[in-house]
Amino acid sequence: MGKRSRPRLGASASNWPIGRRIAVLAAVLAVLLTVAGIAAYFTQRGTGQDAGPSTRPSAATSPPTSQPGKAAPASGTGAVSPPPRLSDPLAYARAVAVMLWSYDTRATPRDQQLAGMHAWMTTETKYTDWASIKAQVPDPLLWSRMRDNAQYATATVTEAHFPSAFKQALAEDPAALTEAYVYAVTVTGKQSIAWKDGGGGAEDRSVTLAVQCRPSADCALVAIAPNTAP
Repeated sequence: MGKRSRPRLGASASNWPIGRRIAVLAAVLAVLLTVAGIAAYFTQRGTGQDAGPSTRPSAATSPPTSQPGKAAPASGTGAVSPPPRLSDPLAYARAVAVMLWSYDTRATPRDQQLAGMHAWMTTETKYTDWASIKAQVPDPLLWSRMRDNAQYATATVTEAHFPSAFKQALAEDPAALTEAYVYAVTVTGKQSIAWKDGGGGAEDRSVTLAVQCRPSADCALVAIAPNTAP
């Protein structure tokens, strides 16, 4: 599976401005300011972990390894899949990654792609960073060119875990999550892209997400960021 040179959805966010992210989640990450690796992108961003009372990882134990995710269909219905109702941040982050890395320009207009992605976001505006998610979608001109090429992508997830810096911060202050219940989750997988005339390719992908999983509510997406500590 050779790598392709076609434009893709879900590119790395390593060049995005940090200021927006730092301001969005100031109340959540006050206790993580001194944690190496997390500080750059999750300092004053809500990064936590909550899987509900029965599955929430403790400060003293390692969280379970995630199960492989399912690939999105090659030809969509013209809409982004709706967010699943999950209380486990690892499971929700896996689903988010598949959603972010999957698209079908043949069936889905750009505005509809954005609307479908927005449905995954938390409604708590104090924490949400929609700009970081919207930035994953190419601009209208590029989306149009991708559509001209009948480009679409599917994705699979192989693993999801809490970054070591996040687990360290939680161990140092287990009560830090009780305000926003926002968790950092790093997800790895593979994205396969195809376009007309038999073109295509695949590449490994990795993303660190901030997801909110309050004990009394389904998980929701907060933000996307570059990888932090493994």
